[in-house]
Amino acid sequence: MNRKHKHGEEILPEYDFSNGIRGKYSKQFAAGTNIIVLAPDVAKNFPDSDIVNETLRAIAKIAQHCAGSGTGIASDSGVSH
Repeated sequence: MNRKHKHGEEILPEYDFSNGIRGKYSKQFAAGTNIIVLAPDVAKNFPDSDIVNETLRAIAKIAQHCAGSGTGIASDSGVSH
């Protein structure tokens, strides 16, 4: 099956989209959802988007607290700017 791409390039056999779902993420994209790809080693620790969001919210809350208290995250970790 050598189908031609819009620009005349052949689609390689290893690119099998026969089970693909057209527009699978179109509603999310249209709604402004950001799709972010995690590195495999990071993804092992986060089985789904709920856990990722929960963790990021916790980190943001800690960062805001540290920024508001004047201590800052950098001074807690020994890192200077």
